[in-house]
This record gives sequence, C-alpha cells and structure tokens, in this order.
Amino acid sequence: MRHPPDSVLRLTTRPDEISRHKNFGNAALDFGLAELIPWTFDRYVANKDYARISWKVIGNNIKPSSWEFDNDGFQTNQFGHPYHGSNFYSAFRVNGYSFWQAAPATFAGSYLWETFAENQPPSPNDFINTSYGGIILGEMTYRLANKIINNHTRGAKRQIEEVAGFLVNPMNGLKRITTGKWGKVYGNSTERDSSHIYAEFDLGARTFNTGNKDKKTGWYGHIRLLYGTPYENYRTPFSNIAVNAEFGKDDSTLVNVLSVHGSLAGWEISSTESHQHLAILSANYDYIRNVAFFFGAQSLRLNIVSEYDISKNVIINTSLGGSVLILGAVPDKYPIRGRNYDYGSGAGINLSGGISIADKLSYNINYRGGWLVTLNGNASHYFLHTLSTEFSYKILKNLAINAEPGYLTLSGYYKHFDNVNSRYPYFRTSIRYAVNFQ
Repeated sequence: MRHPPDSVLRLTTRPDEISRHKNFGNAALDFGLAELIPWTFDRYVANKDYARISWKVIGNNIKPSSWEFDNDGFQTNQFGHPYHGSNFYSAFRVNGYSFWQAAPATFAGSYLWETFAENQPPSPNDFINTSYGGIILGEMTYRLANKIINNHTRGAKRQIEEVAGFLVNPMNGLKRITTGKWGKVYGNSTERDSSHIYAEFDLGARTFNTGNKDKKTGWYGHIRLLYGTPYENYRTPFSNIAVNAEFGKDDSTLVNVLSVHGSLAGWEISSTESHQHLAILSANYDYIRNVAFFFGAQSLRLNIVSEYDISKNVIINTSLGGSVLILGAVPDKYPIRGRNYDYGSGAGINLSGGISIADKLSYNINYRGGWLVTLNGNASHYFLHTLSTEFSYKILKNLAINAEPGYLTLSGYYKHFDNVNSRYPYFRTSIRYAVNFQ
C-alpha cells in the first residue's frame, strides 16, 4: 500500500461525479452488442460448436438443475470471461449509471450468455468469473480510459489518446464515437477524471527455478499503477485501485501476472499529524501463470492500512488484511474430465510493510497466504504462499535500481492421490521509471 509522499491530493473530478445523465436506450443497445458480437463471431466466423444453439438447448439451460462446472481452459475461464463481463458492466457505466447501478447488468449479461448463447450446460464458475471479475475489470478500465483522454488536446496527440482509451475500454470508446465526442475539443470539468495516478515501469532480468537444479534466467517487465490513494474519498467505490502486470521470458506464457484490487468502502480508524489508520474493503481479481504453476482467484478483502510519519524524511506504511476467496482456480496434477485445475473457495491473509527514507531509499516486504477447499475436481485442499521483498534506490528523480528476491509455493493435499508441492523461487533486478500523473 506504499504511495509517494505527494500522492495525498484532494480529488476534484472523479468518474463517479461525471455527468449523471442516464441513457437506458443506449446502455441496452451497447449491452446487446456485447452479447451479440462475440456470439456472431463464434458462430459464423470461428464456427464453434458450442455457439450452435436451439430453443431446445435454451429450454434445458434455463433449468436450475442443468448448471455444472465446465472444463474450459484456464485462460478462457480466468481471463476471457472476466474481460467479456467488463463489457456488460461498461455498457451501463459509460451511459450515466453509477458503480452500484451498473453492477447488476454484469450479472444479467453473464446469465443470458450462459443460458442463451452456448449449447453447453450453464456453469457456475463462468457466471462468477464473468460477473464479479467483469465488475472489477470494467470499473478499472472505465476509470483509466477517462484518465487517458484529455478533451483539451488536439491533433495526433489527441488521436493517440482516443485510440488508447478505446483499447482500454471499448465501450467508452464506442460511446465517444457515437456521440461525436471523439476528437472534439471541449472542457474537462465534467468529463475527465482528475484522480492522481502513480505509475512504475520496471525492465530487467529474472532468475527462477521450479525445483530443478538448473536455474533459468530471462528478461521481465513489470507495470504497477496506483490510482488515487487510500487516504482520500475512501467511501467511493474504486476511488483507490492497485494494478499489477508482469510479463517476461518464461516456459509457459508471456503474461505472468495480472492483478486488480479496487476499494469498495473505507472507514477511518484514527488520524493525527503523525499517523493514519484506515479500514478498507476491496474487491480483488488475481491471475498468475508461470512455469511453476498457475492460479486465478476473485476475492473480497478487508485491510487495515496505516501510515506513520516518523520524521520529515522517514515514512512507514503497513497493511494487514484477511480475505474471503469467492472462487479460485488451482492447478491439479491429476486432471479430471480433461481439466488440469480444480475450483475451490476458502480464505486468505496478507501482510505488508514498507519504509521510505528521504524519498531515496525504500524497502518493502509482502506476504500473502491462501487456503482453498475444492468444490469441483479431485477431493483436495490447497495452500498458497507468496513472499517477496524489495530494495529500491533512487539514482535520479524518476529513475531507480531495484532488487527483489521472493518465492511462490503451492501445496496440494489429496484424498486419493499423492500430495503435490510446486515452488517458484526467483530473484529480479531491474531499472524502474516512476512517474506521477495528475
């Protein structure tokens, strides 16, 4: 939860304060497009068998007894479905509806897709991933898209902003095209998000192993965005968002980590000139995929966030939290029904602390642990542990060198099979460029 000393700023215009002119007709149209375009592509371009629907199939799908967990691939279920759900959410969000007003549309869109767009039985894992994950990704991309576009800019720069905003949130870009706002120069007072963003861009080398004697080394990159601050407007949903994305040379996939944590509500515990203590309730989306193991989860977490101003040059930040793991996907060495992962629910804990000295030298340590009991898959339960530490030294105003040792472990305990332990120790070194956006 560490943030730069100058990030505690009064927000003047937030997405929740943007024009509240609700347009149900446009929202319903966008919602319909989010349903029809993917189905049309699957049915007539990709020629997918599951898109061949009939009234008989639909009649069977709407029966509650028809629901069952599916065996689709990890990336499809844990990333594809949440992304699809973000479009259902954004269809209403970009048309004047608030966070809580747009959220039900995501559940409705997910239900309609499960029952009317596929000939496979509706699956509870898809419904949860599309709905809950869609809300988290939808609100995050909606806010970032509103931050990217500045209605005062012109020419090539403005077109780059518009395209970037469209790629981040297609529904927001579609609205700007259909309403004539794309490229139009006008005031930002009720359109542009003025929340503060702190961003870090890392590029370096990563050494890792998976229990074998031989270590592997490759390049890696990391992007970290802190939108807003936990100490301002914390009663507004997603006024504070943390986004982490990691990618690099690995044996499995280019994208190794994508996590989005957005605040839902906050309460002040204590505040003086020397310290601040808050309780923050957050909605969380996590996607991990590397050579050792993969893991995806959606959770609800309560964090106690504290900042201690020891002196003018020394600041300490801590965070302690517990979470409910609503649904997690955990790799299973013993595939069942052709699926190499299990679905489960459970609980988690997280601890972190950091110290910043003279805004020059910093040290951070983070621990996250999770326990899941299998709901669908082999009879089992799992423990996940991640521990990382980071040393950072600023060599220039916006440039720092970093060293980060850490590890991830996943232990599976099976009723009918041998237990499994996966380990992913690593060491990273990088150059970091940090920048503040206002």
